[in-house]
This record gives sequence, structure tokens and C-alpha cells, in this order.
Amino acid sequence: MDQAAGGTPCSKSSGEVPLLVVVDPVARLADAESVRIARDVLRAGTPGLKLCLPDDPAQTARLLARRGGRRPVLVGNDRALLRAVQHLHAERALAETALSVVPVGNGPSVALARSLGLPLDAVSAARTVLRGTLRALDLLVDDEDGIVLGGLRTEGTQDAPSPAPQHREGAPSAAASPWRRMYHALARTLLSRADGERDERAPAPVTPAPRTPQVRTVQRLRVEADGAVVTGPDRPVMDVTVRTNGAEGLAELSVQPLAGQPVRVRAKSVTVSAPEGFRYRADADAGAFAAPAESRTWTVHPRAWHLVLPTG
Repeated sequence: MDQAAGGTPCSKSSGEVPLLVVVDPVARLADAESVRIARDVLRAGTPGLKLCLPDDPAQTARLLARRGGRRPVLVGNDRALLRAVQHLHAERALAETALSVVPVGNGPSVALARSLGLPLDAVSAARTVLRGTLRALDLLVDDEDGIVLGGLRTEGTQDAPSPAPQHREGAPSAAASPWRRMYHALARTLLSRADGERDERAPAPVTPAPRTPQVRTVQRLRVEADGAVVTGPDRPVMDVTVRTNGAEGLAELSVQPLAGQPVRVRAKSVTVSAPEGFRYRADADAGAFAAPAESRTWTVHPRAWHLVLPTG
């Protein structure tokens, strides 16, 4: 076992196939068995594998920077994948790097990997690393050099739920009517006696929980696609999403107005702005909420990164 990236333990076996396998520490904690299975399958298929087990996610960037001629294989969840791609993009090495991923984590933490077409079980994912096909994929890059691999969604403010209906003025209420209070007390007494006489084996009726009113999100945004206005602040919307679409060189923009059918447009760049600011989340649950921004532009970089995916 040798040391790399400032003390990061790495093991190296002899062989000719140059692979650098980096196991994210979160993956080892979340599912050590899947990590072990993936490691064994990769070692059996690639004798030249170099396995690194960093103690901190930040060490992955240093390992990737020192990969030399080895092909990087990342074992981890969506957050680990995003960190790796962001690092390679910042190093301007993304276009020339063939990245392989073995997703490890629970359902939400690998939702991005699933949407990209990666298998989620350790054996299939490791075999994809060995026998898969390298695919070029589009990348969304914002005006602060942040990346989006799959898609993003804006987050609006919540409407306050409708207040409970008020009693009409002049109409008798249960609190104001002694006869109604007496009727309710008598009904409770009769029901309690009936409950006592019920066969203990019979299940008590279940009272359905009151339905919680659905809270809508309303957003007042200016959305542009390739410079053309799609919607403005005078037309409130419920939802705005931007997604890449494989390697077609265009992003899919979808705007769901407060009323009516969604508007769908394809464009090379999408700009969203709001004077009071807006928030968005990128790549499903993998990305944390971004800080509120008054304006943000995402531009498609065609075929900007390469991922090994199942053949066919």
C-alpha cells in the first residue's frame, strides 16, 4: 500500500490496464458490502487497478489531479459524482477524461446516476466500468462556472393556506347553543357505551385524518431562451425546469404557468431573473439549494464530458 494525495491510502496491483478507483468515504459508511463487491469485480477484471480510500471527500480532487494516465473510476453517490465533475471542469480536463462511476447509496442519493443511465447494483455497475461504452454528454454551465449534469428546478415562495371558513354572522354556533352542546355530550356517551360492548376482537373503526390542503408555490420570474422572453413577472408560474437532453446540444426548458398548459422550449442558453431574487436546486437531491440570485444564465456545452454507460 502506498500513499497519495497527502497521505491518502492507495493500494496498487500489477497489470497493464490503468484504472484509478477512488472510493468516496460516504459510500463506505453507507454500504460497505456494495463497495466490497464492486472492488472485487473490478480487481478480477483489471489487474492493473489502483484502489484509493480517501478519509475525506475533499481528497478526491487531489487524487484526480494526480491520476496521470489512469482512467478514473468513482465509487460513491451523486454528490461525489458532482464534486468530481466540477473539479475536472475547473481543471479544464473534463473533455479529455473518460469517467466511470459505480453508484453507491440509497435511492434519493443516486437519483442522478439512475437518470444518467447508470445501473445501481454493484455488480452491473462494475461490469459497466469494464465493458461499457464511452458516451459524450452535454453539460449545463452557469455564469459563475457552476455545473449541472441533469437538470435544475426553481423554488418559489409558498402561498399561505386558505383560512378556515368563518361562521356566518347571526347563525347559531355549537359554542353558543346549549342544546347543541347537550346533544354532542349525549352522543359521546352513547358511543362510549357501544364501544364497551363491542367484541374485543373486532377492530375499532379508523377515522380518516383530515386532508391537508395542498400548498402551491408561486414564482414571478423573467425567463428567456436564447434571448427571447418566454414569460415575465406579470405571469406568475408554478414551476421552471431546465434539463440537458443527452448530447443534442440543446437544453429543454419547461415553464408551468399558474393556469394553463406548460410552455416547452429548446435553447442553447436559458436566463432566469427576478428583482427580489429566486432560488433553485440542481441535479435533484444531489445539489443543495443555491443561494438566492437576481439573475442566472445556464449555457449548454455540447458533448463536454464523457461517461462510461452500459453498451446498447
